[in-house]
Amino acid sequence: MAIDVNNESGTDIDEQAVLDVARYALARMRIHPLSELSVIVVDADAMEQLHIQWMDLPGPTDVMSFPMDELRPPAKDEEEPPQGLLGDIVLCPEVAKRQGEEAPTGHSMDEELQLLTVHGVLHLLGYDHEEPEEKAEMFGLQAAIIDGWRGERGIEGPSPAPTFT
Repeated sequence: MAIDVNNESGTDIDEQAVLDVARYALARMRIHPLSELSVIVVDADAMEQLHIQWMDLPGPTDVMSFPMDELRPPAKDEEEPPQGLLGDIVLCPEVAKRQGEEAPTGHSMDEELQLLTVHGVLHLLGYDHEEPEEKAEMFGLQAAIIDGWRGERGIEGPSPAPTFT
């Protein structure tokens, strides 16, 4: 899996954890191992520009996903998943820090960035949370991926709950 993490934010983040959780999520979703993903970490000003340009919404957001080849997880009976360019995930550590602090259980900026990375991967794979059924499916899958990844790393304690709706 070719995953690039490019931190342009000026904030120190655990880039290795972002890379690892993205790789785990893609493997769990059975995405071809030769597929490519880019994760870009930007400051609040850059994220606000993207949010206005692409969503016509004010202020910075936590994560944005820009799909390329519209890859989807393969059906269970397919022998090999298709490969391609997944696209870009853009993360904002400033928003992630605030959301982590405001979460009911409270968690770190890096834990929030890990959650947002999985959230972004799922959006790239066509998952959404506009409708209640979609939200239940996406957030359930997101929790399972985070819990699985944390379990493999030996991280104890509750996984961070989603801080977005």
